[in-house]
Amino acid sequence: MSNDGMRSTWTDVGAGWVEQEQTFDAAFAPITTALLAAAAIEPGHRVLDVGCGSGTLLEAAAASGATPVGVDISPTMVEAARRRVPVAEVLLADAQSTDLLAAAPGPAFDRVVSRFGVMFFADPVEAFTRIRTAAAPGGRLAFVCWRGDAENPIFTRGTEVLTRRLPPVERDPDGAPGPRAFADPDRVRTVLADAGWDRVAVKALDVALDYSTATSDGVEERLATILATGTGRDARARLEPELGAAAWTALLDEVRAELRATLVDGALQLPAATWLVTASA
Repeated sequence: MSNDGMRSTWTDVGAGWVEQEQTFDAAFAPITTALLAAAAIEPGHRVLDVGCGSGTLLEAAAASGATPVGVDISPTMVEAARRRVPVAEVLLADAQSTDLLAAAPGPAFDRVVSRFGVMFFADPVEAFTRIRTAAAPGGRLAFVCWRGDAENPIFTRGTEVLTRRLPPVERDPDGAPGPRAFADPDRVRTVLADAGWDRVAVKALDVALDYSTATSDGVEERLATILATGTGRDARARLEPELGAAAWTALLDEVRAELRATLVDGALQLPAATWLVTASA
């Protein structure tokens, strides 16, 4: 199965993620910390980051004395990662269909990591099989993926104010490529086992995503990420010209009010329910 649909999507939206890189990195910091602890990257390791985005994990791997290699299908994100981590080799490629060791010649990978980058494959078994063949015997896989909508208000809080004004969108079937593709832990285990990975472990990782800063409660920061990516980006493109400037501004004030109603001790903290997944090649 081709991954062309996701390639097109991320070519379009990658700029928004790069634009909001600092906000995402700050909010996702507890997830990144837990993921890196599970990966146990050591000096001298060769590390592959799948769906590397703008380079957060590549930067961490380099700081650990490892040799970082990233792969992503978004040209904008690949360019950003190359700027951010000049020592990293960053491939503009689809991990599902790429011979990773041929594309990035060198020793097999001691560690394979991903922060929300592996849920978008049209054929995840094929993708994880290719990734495993690029890993060294006994090499460790560690990634984080989202659980379901019901446990993750980040998918709905604030964004529903916008989606209520849009035409209904048919929900993707369970397991379809996208952020919630691995919400079912049994599916994660099956995909990895079918791809030849051993000692698969899927553990719940629950954290609070704190969007606040030293000078802000985080509402404006979260609003900016909503409008730069996904649903908010689509809503802005459609609704702002339809409604006109004044009505669009009023709608954004509704989003702000919904976010501000959930502040915790003056800070916007959204619960995040994820799976922390590890396995061995």
